[in-house]
Amino acid sequence: MKLALLGNDARIALVAAAAEHAGHSVVAASDPPAGSRPAARIVPWETLLDSAACDAVLVGTDGWTQQRADATRMLVQAARPLLVSHPANLSMLWAWELEMIRQDAGGRLVPLLPDRLHPFVGRLTSLVEAAVADGGPLGGVESVVLERRMPLRHRDPVLTWLARDIDLVRVVIGEPTRIAALGVAPDAEPAAWNSLTVGLTGPSSVPVRWQVAGGGEAELMLTLHCARGAVALEIPDEWSRPWRWTEPGRAEEQVEFNRAAVMLGVLAGERPPAGERDVPPALWSDAARAIELAEAVPRSLAKGRAVDLHQEEFSEMGTFRGTMASLGCGLILAALCLLVLATLVGSIAHEFGWEFGGRIAAVWPVVALVALGGFLLLQLLPLLVAGGRRHE
Repeated sequence: MKLALLGNDARIALVAAAAEHAGHSVVAASDPPAGSRPAARIVPWETLLDSAACDAVLVGTDGWTQQRADATRMLVQAARPLLVSHPANLSMLWAWELEMIRQDAGGRLVPLLPDRLHPFVGRLTSLVEAAVADGGPLGGVESVVLERRMPLRHRDPVLTWLARDIDLVRVVIGEPTRIAALGVAPDAEPAAWNSLTVGLTGPSSVPVRWQVAGGGEAELMLTLHCARGAVALEIPDEWSRPWRWTEPGRAEEQVEFNRAAVMLGVLAGERPPAGERDVPPALWSDAARAIELAEAVPRSLAKGRAVDLHQEEFSEMGTFRGTMASLGCGLILAALCLLVLATLVGSIAHEFGWEFGGRIAAVWPVVALVALGGFLLLQLLPLLVAGGRRHE
């Protein structure tokens, strides 16, 4: 498989190194970060639109610019297979726009979210489901705590790791319905992020707490607190270190996990090996939802209260319906204003014998009828577009 780089970062570099170790090749690089020296030849990003240039593109986040965001959008529109470092851009609108383009173009857009595919995550998911259903061997679930240890605790690193870790929350607990950030106001940098705590509520009503901590090696400690003990899962940031599983009544387990090789398999369309529970690879809609949840944290901090999350599916049809709803309200408001204005002009024309003003005031029903009729005809646009696509 011939790969190309669009930008780069530490995680994408590990995937590229694993690809070369497995016999693949990195043949081109575009928009490298400042100060880096890619081993592959540097080409304009437009070259990557050609399927003959490479089989897939790895998109990194270091030195992210609007130009790279536009290039990623164009590559998705061209249905090129992409593996995108997550989160590439902490913008919910950009992420969901890519998902809508992907649905229309039909290409493969893979977010770099390998952790959900570890066998321990599948085991933890099965344990939570059993505990919620009938208590399980450790009794009912009381809480889930995710402690993220990280050296840099500023806004962007914190939200970046939250967008990654929250994908595990969605796999293990389910889709959160409410998010609440506990801390000082976000403008009080850096205190707002040094000890940030985020509370999540899911459909199973299991409280989830994600918190930032300093000191020690960079890693995520996920602890499942049950009535008769706690299960701890240690997830290192360093990809070469093994994961550790601790459970009452069982010996500690350590399992290595080749994140880069697993993600290369997902990019190639291979199904990862199933563990105790088959957890599917992350789709781009999963990545967009994680970015959406992370984006809600600054709003929760600023407002000082929880934010309710609506499980809205973003699509072209949904966008069209929202636009038509807004346009319909605007037309109704404009018709009322036109009615008042026409009545005023008609009264003045009648009072002073202004013939031209009287004619203008008399045509307002026709103008309103034409505008509303055109609005109703626009509702048929999805049927015409869908018919054209079926014909193509």
